[in-house]
Amino acid sequence: MDQITTPLVTVRHCRQAYHKEASADLVVLDDVNLTLQEGEIVALLGRSGSGKSTLLRIVAGLLKPTSGEVNWRGAPLKGPAPGVAMVFQSFALFPWLTVQENVELGLEALGVKRDDREERSEEAIDLIGLGGYDGAYPKELSGGMRQRVGLARALVVHPDLLLMDEPFSALDVLTAETLRTDLIDLWMDGKLPVKSILIVTHNIEEAVLMADRILVFSSNPGRVAHELRVPFTHPRNRFDPAFRQMVDDIYGIMTRRKAPEVHAAAAAPNPFAHPLHPVGTNLMAGLL
Repeated sequence: MDQITTPLVTVRHCRQAYHKEASADLVVLDDVNLTLQEGEIVALLGRSGSGKSTLLRIVAGLLKPTSGEVNWRGAPLKGPAPGVAMVFQSFALFPWLTVQENVELGLEALGVKRDDREERSEEAIDLIGLGGYDGAYPKELSGGMRQRVGLARALVVHPDLLLMDEPFSALDVLTAETLRTDLIDLWMDGKLPVKSILIVTHNIEEAVLMADRILVFSSNPGRVAHELRVPFTHPRNRFDPAFRQMVDDIYGIMTRRKAPEVHAAAAAPNPFAHPLHPVGTNLMAGLL
């Protein structure tokens, strides 16, 4: 008999609204459901303003939903979730602290002894590829290096769930690609001290590259419009035709694009018409 495991996180019929005196309530999320199991990466994909980051904060226990149910390992979540760490889009480093001091902050809050803090922070810094920069300050680092510090700070507490709020959107394309690849390599090698990852993104290709499942959000209010399972193993080839097709399909879902209908009773063919050389039409997907 298969062993039944309790999901890491369950969200049921979640609604988040903000009351406005002079007008109707602003509904950010409506009837959102989410189940997150151990051992998977799930992407929340949607346009800006679709409530993805709000849901991330609800899962973290930083925001109580207007209505609905949020459970952490089967128990109702009534405050900040234990075993959760977050990586932010804006790095969120303290400029007056060194790399090591920034990484140690979470351990200090947990009451970890100084010697243990130093050892664990050094391990985390080495893991994300910043060995030798322990004493550097954020202003001395590039954007990619600062985001690595933010990642190390999240990993050093060995969270069960790693929340990532558009962690690569503030980086240039090449830096983001390098950091994204390094993260997936660590995940596949079992070197990340986390059980699951929940990532917010509006980048379709990024979601298909990283996630096992993708929840596509609609807007106004935010709802889970589609849930897709990514069938590709890691490492993934973005130039694979099946990969490109999935990116294009998701783009069609998000833009509600429909293929043109072909009618049998078409107009009489133009005798002077000649077929053009076939070209690819998936230009937009290549830009995402």
